[in-house]
Amino acid sequence: MKQNILFLLLCSIATQVWAQPNSQPSFVSPEVFSDGKVIFRLWAPKANEVKLNAQFEKAPLAMQKDDRGVWTVTVTGVKPDMYPYAFNIDGIQIADPKNSAIFPNEGFQNSILEVTGNSPLVHTLKNVPHGTVSYRYYNSLALGIRPVVIYTPPGYEDNPKKKYPVLYLLHGTTDTEETWTKVGRANIILDNLIAEGKAEPMIIVMPYGRAYPKISKSAGSLRNWDNLQEFKPDFFDNLMPFVEKNYRTKTDKDSRAIAGFSGGGGTTLYFGLNNLDKFSYVCGFAPGMLENEFDRNNVGAFGNPEQTNKMLKMFWIGVGKEDGLYAVNQKYMEVLKQKNIRHETFISDGGHTWMNCKLYLSTIAQKLFK
Repeated sequence: MKQNILFLLLCSIATQVWAQPNSQPSFVSPEVFSDGKVIFRLWAPKANEVKLNAQFEKAPLAMQKDDRGVWTVTVTGVKPDMYPYAFNIDGIQIADPKNSAIFPNEGFQNSILEVTGNSPLVHTLKNVPHGTVSYRYYNSLALGIRPVVIYTPPGYEDNPKKKYPVLYLLHGTTDTEETWTKVGRANIILDNLIAEGKAEPMIIVMPYGRAYPKISKSAGSLRNWDNLQEFKPDFFDNLMPFVEKNYRTKTDKDSRAIAGFSGGGGTTLYFGLNNLDKFSYVCGFAPGMLENEFDRNNVGAFGNPEQTNKMLKMFWIGVGKEDGLYAVNQKYMEVLKQKNIRHETFISDGGHTWMNCKLYLSTIAQKLFK
């Protein structure tokens, strides 16, 4: 919440740099139509150039200024989904001051566009029983007070004796513990799948994946070795005990899964494949990795492939054909084949996006704990 308020304040200050003393005219941004047309607007009378940067466009779009100082661009044919976007004002990127939906991220400040369309998507809010999303904090002796977002499924509060399996779900590099709910809509996806009888009711634990303050927020990928070594004891010695003490969890390995996106996907493979006594399900969503790290990061799985196959109920990797990590993931899959390590692959269209993350989560959620 504090991050969102700060983002909007910064956006307001930034636009005032280009603003005239007169009052701002009234308008809506973004204005979304049912046919996929979207109008973006920004008031910046003193700006020389304004462009729209949006994930659904391959290049920035120039915006046009009217006599009120409002810059506008209209885009048509936007497919239903959720997209990050921002405005570039004379070389400075800001989120949309008119849009309160902010993408939780420490590396960039984007707004979120949602195009609903006529047919429901996996993350569409439906009239079904809903779980609860809680913002919690746990103590780490090495890292201090740590945030974690926890989803409990519908009915959790109604049956105080029932225990649930747990999915540990890790975000990507520069994302935060909020990104999986605010952008990935993990809670809504599970609500819908549980209501349809396609997924088992489960608890989802979404921690903050950077070992800050020991590891700087500008220190690169979450799967970098230094971050892995600092986050590992926090995850296993602090986070997991906190969850199992405060929530009604099943604590056997067959009732635990770990999944993650990008840098968090690389973290997932490292944690999961080197701790086969703790997780029976390991799922990477376009996992971040380098070829020269394969052996070092997979000692537990590569050392005894036969035992790995016995210990894992599911080892799953999804990646898009246009993802910058597609090639290295393909090489990793080849190594898994050479070592006869069983795994499932899901090759989707598209790139390194949260649209694909929602697809991957909805796919694996239907396979877990069955």
